[in-house]
Amino acid sequence: MKKILLLFAFTQTFVNLYPQQSQIEQTATTILYKRILNDSDQFPELLLNNVACNFTAQGLVITGKQQIIRLNKYYALAERLVRYHARFSATTKAVFQSSTGDFKVVIDVPGQTVAIETNPAIWKRVRIDPANEYIVEIQRHYQQSKVIIADLVTGEEQEVVINGNGAGGVGEGAYNNEHGIVHQWDYYCFGLLDGDALTIRQICVQAMESGLTLLIYGDSITQPEGYFPAKDFSLSWTQLIMQHVKGRSISSGRGGCTIKEVLERIKNELPYIKAKYVMVTIGTNGGNTEQNLGELIEYIQANGAIPILNNIPANEHATQREANMLIEKVRKKYGINGCRFDIATSLNRDGKEVDKTTMWHEDYTRINNWGHYYHHPNVKGSRLMYLQTLIDIPEIYE
Repeated sequence: MKKILLLFAFTQTFVNLYPQQSQIEQTATTILYKRILNDSDQFPELLLNNVACNFTAQGLVITGKQQIIRLNKYYALAERLVRYHARFSATTKAVFQSSTGDFKVVIDVPGQTVAIETNPAIWKRVRIDPANEYIVEIQRHYQQSKVIIADLVTGEEQEVVINGNGAGGVGEGAYNNEHGIVHQWDYYCFGLLDGDALTIRQICVQAMESGLTLLIYGDSITQPEGYFPAKDFSLSWTQLIMQHVKGRSISSGRGGCTIKEVLERIKNELPYIKAKYVMVTIGTNGGNTEQNLGELIEYIQANGAIPILNNIPANEHATQREANMLIEKVRKKYGINGCRFDIATSLNRDGKEVDKTTMWHEDYTRINNWGHYYHHPNVKGSRLMYLQTLIDIPEIYE
């Protein structure tokens, strides 16, 4: 597993919010965002949401309770972290969470505890001295989330870790009882739940790798960490591909998203970490047009990367047929390659009817009467998708 060190000192390098061409040409960096909060600069990327707070020379002092401030920068890298330089009062109960609330870290100074409030919730006794300053680091590494609290006076580190385990399918198709799955969707948020004040002196968002060979984008199909059983996760299609790529690679999948969201987050990630190849598998949830597919390809090329636009896998409603006709048209227009994942996951390898044995069985009849779904690749489907890349896009393994 790739590792990243907790840093106790921050550089003064400032990464602009909206990268211009000069940044696109700069050397790859793991730093996606870094700001020192004070009363002399402007921070339009922080949505204060009418929370009672004040920018001071010591940082952003938050006194408003039960509300959150959002860093309005959309990320989905499966190997990333956010690091807060913070100070707590003796009465502070602070929250650091995702914008969707699927992931919450609560630091209770009076109770001397830190908790990850997910399913199941886990907590730990900690030592937090209000006289000292701290780093609060929240990591995501595929199915694992980790919280590190580091005392900047004593150097002591304390951590809480949660490992996820996906259900595979849904209902009668489930292999496990899902637990510990946290996506950390989509924006980093923080706030004061109770107490006198929470002071945030600096925020840094960091990828765990840069200078990649391959960066993989997509929706839930590209986020198997959200549904794969932990024991089989290494056999998911994204992991199989990355295991065989010579060089560093990261995936950036987000369930339920469309090309609009892919384009939004790729602008916050790709210009900084850099990649030789950028692979995109999008269209399951609709939204593709020739114009926005073209915009995505041109943006990837403008950042010095080689775009790979894949066919989406076959599914129970056969919506991949029309979507893939458009994808193939766009690939031909731009002269780029892509993998025919629909071939790998269809009966007779013709891209028409889904081969249900390649997909997790998601039975929603008892949940919301949606019926039976087959559109997230299982172990067999993942293996066939990986093998198809050896035929269609072998260049990513060079």
